[in-house]
Amino acid sequence: MAYMGCADGGTSIDMIGGALRYVRERAPSRPLTMTYTDLPRNDFSQVFQIVHDQTDIPAYAADIDNLFVFASGTSFHQRIFPVNSLNFGFSATASHYISERPDPITSHVHMIGAEGAELTAYAEQGRADWERILSCRAAGLVSGGRLVLLNFCRDEEGRYLGGTEGVNMFHTFDRLWREMADDGTITMAEYEATVFPQYYRDVTECSAPLVGQPRLPGRPAARPYRNPRHRLSLPPRLRAAWRPGEVRQGIHPDFAVLERKRVLRRPVERPVARRARRNHRPLLRFLRNLRTRKAGRSRHGLRPHLHGHA
Repeated sequence: MAYMGCADGGTSIDMIGGALRYVRERAPSRPLTMTYTDLPRNDFSQVFQIVHDQTDIPAYAADIDNLFVFASGTSFHQRIFPVNSLNFGFSATASHYISERPDPITSHVHMIGAEGAELTAYAEQGRADWERILSCRAAGLVSGGRLVLLNFCRDEEGRYLGGTEGVNMFHTFDRLWREMADDGTITMAEYEATVFPQYYRDVTECSAPLVGQPRLPGRPAARPYRNPRHRLSLPPRLRAAWRPGEVRQGIHPDFAVLERKRVLRRPVERPVARRARRNHRPLLRFLRNLRTRKAGRSRHGLRPHLHGHA
């Protein structure tokens, strides 16, 4: 299990502990790993103090046997886990941060106040980062794994964190910062250079990599599972409905690969196993002969003193 963008891990301690206890009940003897990830400059010492009950926050590590807690100082914009190694990934209110900031927004401190080319630049950065995040997580998830992302976004009515109704938080930030530039507390260059490195995606932008593109960047085009040694490549109910590159039930083929791996059972490739045994026959024959000689018998099962001596 992993928590990406964990900060000090305190706000999620109850949820993570509850999830791990549930898994421990279902699998009493299985080793469990919990990995907290964030940027390299994150204070991971505070994470471990909280997890291991060295603060006033109730912890879980001491209550769960065979649990191993780790930390990774790797951004979630990059690969964090090896291929097929993560069963459950969680991230909350973090993926709206972009990996790099485009040119400054000259008239506001947040992208919600940007216009024209400045807004387009942030939208493009947000799109590229979102696709990269999903691609990296898809690579790390095992077959049947789960990923839960809770994001700050803009809804269909244009509402967002700090901008639902009444006073707008980001407009207030911008007004106060501009007043400091006007009275000389900061320079105008400092005002223009101050921008939150965030992009609030809308519903369409969040779902675009899943339903609207032929494939994710850096990933091969998805294909139905085909085993050249067997005639049946998909269960009948899927074989009749699935076409290469087709979006089915709103799931893009890149991510549907995970679903197919979960519902399909790959036939055992016995010809490969037999060929492997055949390649090892000389070694097996040598070992068998060695055992018989150690037992005092020749290759033909006769004792040495019976060979040609009267």
